[in-house]
Amino acid sequence: MTEPRRPLSRDRILQAALGLADDQGLAALSMRKVGASLGVEAMSLYNHIANKSDILAGITDLVAGEITLPTPDFDWKGEMRARSQSAHRVLMRHPWAAQQFQQPHPPGPNMMAYLDATLGCLMAVGFSPAQADHARNTIDNHIYGFTLQRLTRPSRARELSRQARRELKAIPKDRFPSLHRRTEELAQGQGAEVDDFDFGLTLILDGLDGLR
Repeated sequence: MTEPRRPLSRDRILQAALGLADDQGLAALSMRKVGASLGVEAMSLYNHIANKSDILAGITDLVAGEITLPTPDFDWKGEMRARSQSAHRVLMRHPWAAQQFQQPHPPGPNMMAYLDATLGCLMAVGFSPAQADHARNTIDNHIYGFTLQRLTRPSRARELSRQARRELKAIPKDRFPSLHRRTEELAQGQGAEVDDFDFGLTLILDGLDGLR
């Protein structure tokens, strides 16, 4: 006896699309492939999904729902640090998502909860609504920028050292002495920890503290 087919739903479609995006990237995402992964024709999806843009917005909101939300607390820096570290880990699990978080999609319920909790945490300790929004935007720029850099550049000390050795030959020491010196250090395996996520985050949080 064959098992009855599970009914198609928006959630099933988005979960399938999320898996495809994670495995193959957004360039490979299509209504046909999503339908095939669910064992249905692409036309069946349109009863639940408007178009590919709707899918992109939907899976982006699913990713937002994976991030730890901050709560109003006296230790607002700790809350924002935990939220930022969580966002970075989540975006690394979904390599396509950092860019989508910056696209002008209408925010879904998970994204609105993410933004509301962040603003609420900051406003609870004295930031004005405008300051809280500027602070959130500054922190998010760090998260997205660092994540995209980590996804496209080597991060391990050995890989950085090999790349620096290759680049060092193209940096004239007499014309660019500071750049040459720093690249030489990296080539020797020194100081690779400058790319640490928390380094920039700490600078931002300490700077924001002065606004309150």
